[in-house]
Amino acid sequence: MGKATREAYGEALVAVGEKYTNIVVLDADLSKSTKTDTFKKAYPERFFNVGIAEQNLISVGAGLAAAGKIPFVSSFSMFAVGRAFEQVRNAVCYPKLNVKICATHAGITVGEDGATHQSLEDISCMRTIPNLAVVVPADANETKAVIEWAAAYQGPVYVRLGRASVVDTTPDGYVFKPGVSQELKAGNDVTIIACGAVVSIAVEAAEALSIEKINCRVIDMASIKPIDATAIIKAANETGAIVTVEEHNIIGGLGSAVAEVLVENKPVPMVRVGVQDSFGESGTPKALMEKYGLTAKDVIVAVKEVISRK
Repeated sequence: MGKATREAYGEALVAVGEKYTNIVVLDADLSKSTKTDTFKKAYPERFFNVGIAEQNLISVGAGLAAAGKIPFVSSFSMFAVGRAFEQVRNAVCYPKLNVKICATHAGITVGEDGATHQSLEDISCMRTIPNLAVVVPADANETKAVIEWAAAYQGPVYVRLGRASVVDTTPDGYVFKPGVSQELKAGNDVTIIACGAVVSIAVEAAEALSIEKINCRVIDMASIKPIDATAIIKAANETGAIVTVEEHNIIGGLGSAVAEVLVENKPVPMVRVGVQDSFGESGTPKALMEKYGLTAKDVIVAVKEVISRK
């Protein structure tokens, strides 16, 4: 088991902070949880705690961006997106300001904090806003690559990060490019497209299915917006069936984004694995992933079902 993407984020901030001296980091009194305290220790003069005031967090970040800084602003996903949506839309994205919104504790793997803190709608909300890039890294290596890209990129970015540790799937030396996916496993029977914490689960399912002579292509679709339409269409043409896997509501997230590409270009049988239009609840991450159908076994069932419809 590797580290949590929020931990990799904290480490990456220090690295890009050394390279770009105009980077500043803002947090809403959650720096120990979001791991921005790592940057605070390294560069205290460039760290600002705005308190429990997420709308102000985004607005201050917008002001600093307008003044030429590169602000990385962080809070829990539920608050950075849910509480500050208007500020993200109107203060950051409408003027296309250079703000990096890096939200942690997304999805049901937040665990015991329960439904009020388990953001399952954030991808849906963020990908509908013009000018905003939306990225969901799978593991520590991909997170670091995404933060390096975000620091150099001119424009608003939303990065979705998790609380729990995840299995590493991204190779060393990986360079993130927006709109470009990673093919982690080749296959021609079906394609599994995943993002975030469940990418490793997709790989696990594919490896189990290979024993049954079912060859799955596995794609890590970290870039939700812009999305890699070329890879999706190619997979539809070559494998004829698609399964998407996400730690998010199946409505509006990765599955919806992939379906939009397919329906306009190459409709094929498809199954969306994710939270089925419900809130989460309090529990351990493992128990919640099992209850809400986000295990390798659930992906295997989905794969066999979608292949039967080819």
